Amino acid sequence: MSLAQEISKRRTFGIISHPDAGKTTLTEKLLLFGGAIQEAGAVKNNKIKKGATSDFMEIERQRGISVATSVLAFIYKDKKINILDTPGHKDFAEDTFRTLTAVDSVIVVIDVAKGVEEQTEKLVSVCRMRNIPMLVFINKLDREGKDAFDLLDEVEQKLGLTVTPMSFPIGMGYDFKGIYNIYESNINLFSGDSKKNIEDTLAFDDVNSPELEKIVGSTQANALRENLELVQGVYPPFDKDAYLKGNQQPVFFGSALNNFGVRELLDCFIDIAPTPRPKKAEERIVEPSEKALTGFVFKIHANMDPKHRDRLAFIKIVSGTFERNKPYLHVRNNKKMKFSSPNAFFAEKKEIVDISYPGDIVGLHDTGNFKIGDTLTEGESLHYKGIPSFSPEHFRYINNADPLKAKQLNKGVDQLMDEGVAQLFTLELNGRKIIGTVGALQYEVIQYRLEHEYGAKCSYENFPVYKACWVVPEDKNNEEFKEFSRIKSKFLAKDKRGQLVFLADSAFSLQMTQQKYPTVKLRFTSEAEL
Repeated sequence: MSLAQEISKRRTFGIISHPDAGKTTLTEKLLLFGGAIQEAGAVKNNKIKKGATSDFMEIERQRGISVATSVLAFIYKDKKINILDTPGHKDFAEDTFRTLTAVDSVIVVIDVAKGVEEQTEKLVSVCRMRNIPMLVFINKLDREGKDAFDLLDEVEQKLGLTVTPMSFPIGMGYDFKGIYNIYESNINLFSGDSKKNIEDTLAFDDVNSPELEKIVGSTQANALRENLELVQGVYPPFDKDAYLKGNQQPVFFGSALNNFGVRELLDCFIDIAPTPRPKKAEERIVEPSEKALTGFVFKIHANMDPKHRDRLAFIKIVSGTFERNKPYLHVRNNKKMKFSSPNAFFAEKKEIVDISYPGDIVGLHDTGNFKIGDTLTEGESLHYKGIPSFSPEHFRYINNADPLKAKQLNKGVDQLMDEGVAQLFTLELNGRKIIGTVGALQYEVIQYRLEHEYGAKCSYENFPVYKACWVVPEDKNNEEFKEFSRIKSKFLAKDKRGQLVFLADSAFSLQMTQQKYPTVKLRFTSEAEL
């Protein structure tokens, strides 16, 4: 099969939402419909101690939340689907933001009862900034929730989207009868049987037919006709070009837990979703159809298999083909590297692949060569943009709680920081180590993983910092920078890459520093701004 045919087969997307909107459950059901798994694990069912397929870290199973992005791949209707299931919890948002650099489109999951929530707004604003095509799935229709039109209005107003319904519910909650699929002109009846894998659909070209009353009853039939008339009058018809440019967002309704409306979503998705898209590098725009390989690291994960202490770098292939045992240039280190066992993913299950194509996510065994944002090419010096490290919002000293395990603690902290779960700062004054995170829950995850994956114990101590700012002086030799370094010495630290960081203790202190030392530029991300 040619490179162009392989590219046209691929769909790589992320699933984003506020916590508990049903994102991981939807991922499970997509896998179920794709035939990739035989039975879905109920995420919150503790009786059978079986977590969702994509929540493979032990702490995720215990807490019932996703704390790291997982990659899952399967074939559906001759299309290769790569799903990146992201954490919804705001404390792990940085992992999600980075993952959004590796997807070609996104499915946004919204809870029918809660509507648009805060974390959804933040994630959608990042997608809009990058013009990522978005598809909206309104979930949990078998529960009592907001009116469908109210939800559509909320999505438009709060998220700034231009929606077009592709399906519409017949009733809701206790009165929920099913869904009319506008895209395929059929009715899908809801049985309420969550064990049922595939639902029955009835082709229904004409909603004015008296047959509709026999199927859903006269009240619901009349309500559906009125609603569909309103949909046609209020919302624009589906325009694939507008969707692909990020200017229009199709909306589906369903219940992921009951496998309901998921097949419609998946069928429409593989039909309309973009194939791998061009990506902007600092030097130029790279097209997927180019023969030479380029790819970038968007995630590093240590100990996916705790027995082997392995560390994997996740690489999104942007162009060309990635072949096993072929040498590629690691641009930042300027050295050639070969990979004898590149992996394809199915959550924590991995298999070695000989060749991968644009859109695919490949896992490379890493002994510490890779950092997030690194580029692999066949020789060209390319740097992909927009994989940021955000300024942390929480700061704590990290102390060793077991003096006999200092080596394990240092190794564990070093590897976890490379994953991007948090950032490590070493104070210039006394060499004490500070961990900065975007959310407080990260400290619990770090502590848990240090103990269970590295056999090291740590304790934390509060460190009052308002913001970490990366220092970019216009001239390191001028008097202003020297004075800044002297006066602020106890607030200066180095990050893991050796970059100088100013740890401002208050908003006032930060403002005064910026006014007093105008030639010392302070930045809130360590890399290129989004």
